Amino acid sequence: MWIQILRTKNLDQIKADAELSTEGRLKRSLGAIDLMSLGIGAIIGTGIFAVIGTAAAGGASHLGAGPGVMLSFIITAVACSFCALSYAEFAALVPISGSAYTYSYATLGEIIAWIIGWDLIIEYAVGNVAVAIAWAAYFHQLLSGLGMHIPAWLAVDYRSAHQAAEAVVSAGGAVSPDIALPYEAWVTHPTILGIPLIFNFLAIAIVAAVTWILVIGIKESVRANNIMVALKVVILLFFIAVGAFYVKPENWTPFMPNGFAGVWTGASLIFFAFIGFDAISTAAEECRNPGRDMPIGIIGSLVVCTVIYVATAAVLTGIEPWNKLGVADPLAAAFARLGLDWAAGIVALGAVISMTAVLLVFQLGQPRIFFSMSRDGLLPKYFAKVHPKYQTPYVTTIWTGVAVAAVASVANINEIVELTNIGTLFAFVLVNAGIIILRRTDPHRPRVFKTPLVPWVPLLGIGMCIYLMMGLPTITWIRFGVWLIVGLAVYFSYGFWKSHLHPKQQEVQP
Repeated sequence: MWIQILRTKNLDQIKADAELSTEGRLKRSLGAIDLMSLGIGAIIGTGIFAVIGTAAAGGASHLGAGPGVMLSFIITAVACSFCALSYAEFAALVPISGSAYTYSYATLGEIIAWIIGWDLIIEYAVGNVAVAIAWAAYFHQLLSGLGMHIPAWLAVDYRSAHQAAEAVVSAGGAVSPDIALPYEAWVTHPTILGIPLIFNFLAIAIVAAVTWILVIGIKESVRANNIMVALKVVILLFFIAVGAFYVKPENWTPFMPNGFAGVWTGASLIFFAFIGFDAISTAAEECRNPGRDMPIGIIGSLVVCTVIYVATAAVLTGIEPWNKLGVADPLAAAFARLGLDWAAGIVALGAVISMTAVLLVFQLGQPRIFFSMSRDGLLPKYFAKVHPKYQTPYVTTIWTGVAVAAVASVANINEIVELTNIGTLFAFVLVNAGIIILRRTDPHRPRVFKTPLVPWVPLLGIGMCIYLMMGLPTITWIRFGVWLIVGLAVYFSYGFWKSHLHPKQQEVQP
């Protein structure tokens, strides 16, 4: 059995199975600009609109980077580039849906491929639950600013509302800004047969809308993403342009108030502001010229986002003293403190658009992971169905949407978001390891794009990811372990026996 669970699927077989798939083929319609836009859409989101403030100001549990957060972004970009180069080589070499799952199947064996496929659910689906919850809160805030009121009990989950009520009681009736929305939901919610009616309808609505767009076609999805990417980039450029007039150079002194330790801690915090470039690789099978366009899309999106991030950080820390930036919406808050409420509203709109784009790209990625796993026999054949008209993996897209919407309607964001980080870092480790292994096992295969300085660049990527993983709390490791145990149970009860590489399955294949 041990030999069988480590069986690999060579690259030629992976490509041949994709070409001969009886369930249908995905439509190749994406170019380099489309892929770069997908990457920017996934990367620019809550990181630049929220985490940047925490990284700069610090808090009780960590040191603030101060204006040195600009350097934090550069350090993080370098760390991500190690992983991006490995992803780019694999995506050009194996232009098949599945991302790290497919790459691991070709290099590390079936059991590792299954683990990484199961693990990617944490990055994409679970991560999208957190984004949907945050989107609902920002959207509710934006509508309120425009004078349009949606009941708070339709924008938060029951547990958050109950916790807010307990916090207000503990504070002697004082309502802090960070719990104002869930507390409003608690005091205004209706009941049905004595049962409190509090659920996140806004999260359900946005996930349903994104799912519908993804079902009707990849090109339509990319077109919608391109529009949102253009808008949020324009809004960030708007922040930079307007904010530049209010920059006070003295706010940049001292540049590193907590030394390099603060800058390094800031880099660890904002590492996840760059997550998203790997989602591009899930669309490799829908790319017209993957050998050329995938590396351009992956690396190009990282470069563009890094430039925007550093410029935004420079303006933000120039407008406000670094120790006042530790709020949930630092960009909008900085304009609001200057009395520029109209500008703050525009930035809030940018946050909503950014999160919508992240939802779209990550909701695009997860179904394609399931699609590839099903095509390999590790999941039921039902999940590999392609829509006869739209040529999209509509079954997995719809089921992913239903699951994300259901969980987002009742989940607490603080419990959901912790799982996302470790799953992503684990995927990065395996992709970097896969490049090293494949260079040794298949060194003569033609490569349109090659990761430079192998094995040193992948090893640097592995080292950075492991270092960051070790900094995650123990409870996150426990939850991750439980998740993997459940996944292994599914694999040994179904995937191991139904895999197309299993001897019995190969006997019945034509």
